[in-house]
Amino acid sequence: MSQHSTPMTSETDPPEPPEPTYAERARTLMHIAPVATFCTTSQKHADWPFGSIVTYGLDDKGNPTFLISTMAMHTKNILADPRASVFVMQPGGEHDPLGAARLTVMGNVAKVPKDQDEDIRSQYLARHPKAAYWADFGDFSFYLMDTIDVYYVGGFGSMGWVTAEEYTAAKVDPLADAGPGIIDHLNTNHKDALVLLAQTHGQTDTDEATLTAIDRLGFHLRLKIEDRYTGMRLSFPQELTSPEEARPMFVNMVKEARAASGS
Repeated sequence: MSQHSTPMTSETDPPEPPEPTYAERARTLMHIAPVATFCTTSQKHADWPFGSIVTYGLDDKGNPTFLISTMAMHTKNILADPRASVFVMQPGGEHDPLGAARLTVMGNVAKVPKDQDEDIRSQYLARHPKAAYWADFGDFSFYLMDTIDVYYVGGFGSMGWVTAEEYTAAKVDPLADAGPGIIDHLNTNHKDALVLLAQTHGQTDTDEATLTAIDRLGFHLRLKIEDRYTGMRLSFPQELTSPEEARPMFVNMVKEARAASGS
């Protein structure tokens, strides 16, 4: 696993819960997001950005790949100027867009020769199987973005640049694919347990708690305290290596919280 990041604190502050690095979070978000905003340089209006929506694949280094038609305006744009970027947002983030994780990946996009696209094709179609119906149309080809820089925003006050080297070296979090299901299950069936966890970790006045994100090192809660909202992060006692470890970890944490609270 890549080294995790721990926010800096003063000597009198308690240590902040460890979190994955921005690079790890960026790789994970690119893995789970379904679509991206694709920004190219307009050929009709020189030097103006042109935005469109695309589905994308990922190669082994996390570089975005595209299956696009020569008839599409964004394809015409990149054939004239390869500079482009993709923007993705945390799935479900439209409910709290400024608090949701998002990132921009910048790079140069080039067409992949037909005799060299086997791996990119298989990886793309594994994410988008319906695309197999038009993958062999004459006007469609695979394109690859060579990443040059990444900018990650984790929410309010959490943001920073990630180098291409850091991004490509990072790993997708082991809970990435199972995370949405875990979040939905706990928010639907165990709201009281989430409130208890928040209360026994310092937020004693919590009225409501919603799980918003989870990774191998811990999870984020959005808390309602009277008429205001705030957030907190809790660490797992030990790093998780698979989704199967999440349930027993939460069960043990809730048991300890109940014992601590005397409930």
